Amino acid sequence: MLKEVLQCLDVRPGQVVLDMTFGGGGHTKAILNITPDVTVLALDRDPTAFSLAQQLAKQYTGRVKPLLGRFSELEALLHELKIKAGSVDAVLLDAGCSSMQMDQPERGFSLSKDGPLDMRMDGVRYPDMPRAADVVNALDQQALASILTAYGEERHARKIASAIVEARSVYPITRTQQLASVVAGSFSAAALYARKDQLQRPSHVATKTFQALRIFVNDELNELHAGLRAARAALKPGGHLCALTFHSLEDRLVKRFLKGDDLSAPRRRRLCRTQRAAGREDAEEDGEDRGSDGVHWVPLQRGVVTPHAEDVAENPRGRSAKLRAAVRR
Repeated sequence: MLKEVLQCLDVRPGQVVLDMTFGGGGHTKAILNITPDVTVLALDRDPTAFSLAQQLAKQYTGRVKPLLGRFSELEALLHELKIKAGSVDAVLLDAGCSSMQMDQPERGFSLSKDGPLDMRMDGVRYPDMPRAADVVNALDQQALASILTAYGEERHARKIASAIVEARSVYPITRTQQLASVVAGSFSAAALYARKDQLQRPSHVATKTFQALRIFVNDELNELHAGLRAARAALKPGGHLCALTFHSLEDRLVKRFLKGDDLSAPRRRRLCRTQRAAGREDAEEDGEDRGSDGVHWVPLQRGVVTPHAEDVAENPRGRSAKLRAAVRR
C-alpha cells in the first residue's frame, strides 16, 4: 500500500515528515526518493531499526534524523531536537510488528521459525522487561486466559491457557515452536485445519496466542494511543496523519481516536432496539462517549483503505493492513 500511503501523506519539497515506525526504512526511503529537500524524523523503539536509520542518515546527509524511543517518549525526543509542537507537516504511524522483527528467529516473534520465546521490541534497552516466556510460565491460568481474550480475541482462551499451565508443569515453555505445539495440542485434528481468520484465510491455531502475548509484552495498545496523541500534538494545522494497522484491535483504536471517542472511558454497550425506540436521547449510535479529539481531525477518505490484490501478491504479510488518514484541523 505504498502508493496509497504516499498519496495520503502528500509530502511537498522542504517539508518535515515524522515516520513513527521506521522499521526497515521502506516508507522513509520512498519519501526521500520522490520528494526533494524533505526532512524525515525516523522514530523506532527497536535498537536494530535505529541502527538502520543511522546508516540511512549517512546516505542522506541532513535529511534523516534518527530517533530511538517508544511512542510515549516521542514528545521528549522532539524537544531534544528542538522540534516545536505543531511544526510537523505529515506523520506516518505504522503499527504492530515489522517484517524485520518477524524474520529474525532470535527475536521470538515468528510462528514458523524456532527461537527463544522473547517478543520484546526493545529488550536491549530494557533488559528487566518481562519476556513472553516469563508471561506464559509465571501467570496463573485465569490471567493467561484474560490476556488471550483481550489482546488476541481468542475464543478458546480458557482451553489454551489450561494447556499452557499443564505443559509448563512438566517443562518450562521457553521456545516459540514449543509454545506453538502446546497450543496446537489443545485442539482436535479437524480444528487444526479448519481455523480461518476474519478474511477466511487458513490460520495457524496459535496465531492469536502469539499476537496476544506480543501486544501484552510490549504494551502496544497503550503505546499506540500515546503515539496518536503525540502525532496530534506534533502536526501543524493542515498536516496529514496516516495510520496503518494490521489487526482489528489497532484499527478500532485508531478509528475511535479520529472520531473523538474518549479512549480512557470504558466502552458502552449498544442499547437494545426497544430502549432506543423508547426515546433514550443520551444513547450514542455506536455506544461511545464523544471526547475532544474528534474536533482535531477531518477524514481524508471515506472509511478505511485496504490492500489491492497486487499489493497482497507483492507483500503477503500486508494482506490485513488497513489505512486511515486524516487532516489536522
